[in-house]
Amino acid sequence: MRVTENQPLQSMAYRAVTFAFGVLFVACAIAIFVVTELTLGVGVAGIVIGGLGLDAMISAIRSRKSLLARIGPVP
Repeated sequence: MRVTENQPLQSMAYRAVTFAFGVLFVACAIAIFVVTELTLGVGVAGIVIGGLGLDAMISAIRSRKSLLARIGPVP
């Protein structure tokens, strides 16, 4: 059975892993801002990574597919 956008994800483990990856991405974004010198490229990268992390955390709470999951397997 294929999961569509209207069906909630049933697996609690999937939601926990998605939430954990969201926390990891938010932590990476914070580390980017703390460790590096703030330039335009660094700022955009931090915002994008942090946004993807927040989206993953919210999607796990709402039991939906996150943007990271929609990207699919990246080589």
